[in-house]
Amino acid sequence: MIDFNAFFKQFLYDDKNPLLFNNGFFIYLFVAFVSLYYYFRNNHKVRTWLFCCFSLYFFYKASGAYVLLVIASAIVDFFIGNLIYEVPSKKSKKILLWVGLSFNIGLLAYFKYFNFLSNTYNEILGHHFQPLKVTSLIGISFYTFESISYMVDVYHRKILPAKRFADYLLFLSFFPKLVMGPIVRAADFLPQISKPYFVSDEDFSKGFYLIITGLVKKLIISDYISANFVNYVFDEPSRYTGLECLFATYGFAVVIYCDFSGYTNIAIGIAKWLGFSIPDNFNLPYKSKDITEFWKRWHISLSTWLKDYIYIPLGGNRKGEIKKYINLIITMFIGGLWHGANFTYIIWGLMHGVALAIHKLWIEKSKYVLYSFRQTKIYNLLAAFITFQFVCIAWIFFRAENMTKAKAMFGQIKHQFGLDKINDFWNNYHAVIWMILLGLLVHFIPQKFNYKMIKQLSKEGVLGYLLIFFVFVLLYGYFKSVEPILPIYLQF
Repeated sequence: MIDFNAFFKQFLYDDKNPLLFNNGFFIYLFVAFVSLYYYFRNNHKVRTWLFCCFSLYFFYKASGAYVLLVIASAIVDFFIGNLIYEVPSKKSKKILLWVGLSFNIGLLAYFKYFNFLSNTYNEILGHHFQPLKVTSLIGISFYTFESISYMVDVYHRKILPAKRFADYLLFLSFFPKLVMGPIVRAADFLPQISKPYFVSDEDFSKGFYLIITGLVKKLIISDYISANFVNYVFDEPSRYTGLECLFATYGFAVVIYCDFSGYTNIAIGIAKWLGFSIPDNFNLPYKSKDITEFWKRWHISLSTWLKDYIYIPLGGNRKGEIKKYINLIITMFIGGLWHGANFTYIIWGLMHGVALAIHKLWIEKSKYVLYSFRQTKIYNLLAAFITFQFVCIAWIFFRAENMTKAKAMFGQIKHQFGLDKINDFWNNYHAVIWMILLGLLVHFIPQKFNYKMIKQLSKEGVLGYLLIFFVFVLLYGYFKSVEPILPIYLQF
């Protein structure tokens, strides 16, 4: 007998099982949506509103009533954006811009940072102010930054404001990137909405390749390393040796790359199938030879946003050497705070800000020092090694739940590190080590190889796609963790 209550419950928000791309229920919804979307592909208005409704429902299933914040942001941004463009007075434009920015930043600050500030206030002054009971606030950092960039770009007349509310609502709520990015600019996205729907064979094969590789990265590599090693070492680092803590740090470097870039791959792939292009977010970040290069390769949509809307407005490198270094540190401080209301994120951001400032100083003061050596392969390898070690050290603060656990990780690595139990370590974790190495191998796959695979896929036809998907299902069934592991960037 069919349990209709259980059936209809599937369509309601469940805070213990948010809807994501790796959720089986999403596949059924997506197939139904694509069928309708394709049927109305030549009707721009219906197609756009259909996309908006599905995106908002997807976000409702992922975050519950907080979907109303996206709708509220879209309404405010749309009307203020058009007013900024239309009013003749520059003073009025500036006032409207500040109203719009205050609204969006205010929402972000209230829902994401109020508890952090109230807890800090209680600790410093010994008061007992009650924090908010906010849970599952997903994606607010991503769509708030998109809102800010839209209004600033309209103010500076870099783009025209959206003339149809549905177009702006779709830009802000576009479900492939809504929950975990990438951060998309309105200038890149809005013109695509009115284009005729068209997906070439190469677009379809690229979408399929990105989705499958993204699922492999997230569900097989990242989840396996997390569930079998990284999570429980970071949860209680004092119980493990320095060697275990060190490898858990390297393991997390692979986990966060495979987790976030895997989700990004899926988002870009789904967008491709729907006729949209959204920007790449990663480009072999761990091959970087310095920290500046790392931020050109890691979370590219965030690093370029911070440069364009924080660093340059602060003055960039136009107001002297000292001011430039301060601007870098402030920018990365904000980048750390963007990730979460926790001192560990702030320290992570400040570490990267100071490192960027030091690197800029090194480049400027050593233009003619060791110039020939800096062109050698040995220097490049050494620079890449040092950069990777620094990034991994900073990841400890990023991953640690609090400062106490971060200090415990460093303490174990410094004081409890020894190779006397390396055989036991290998016997216990050899499968995890192999998976970490596989993750690094996947990371270093060159773009040329990916392009070749995409072109080859487009020639294989339906049977080729089915065979690859079947192999993935077998691998996923073998490596699947007992408990589902939510994506790391879901919390941001």
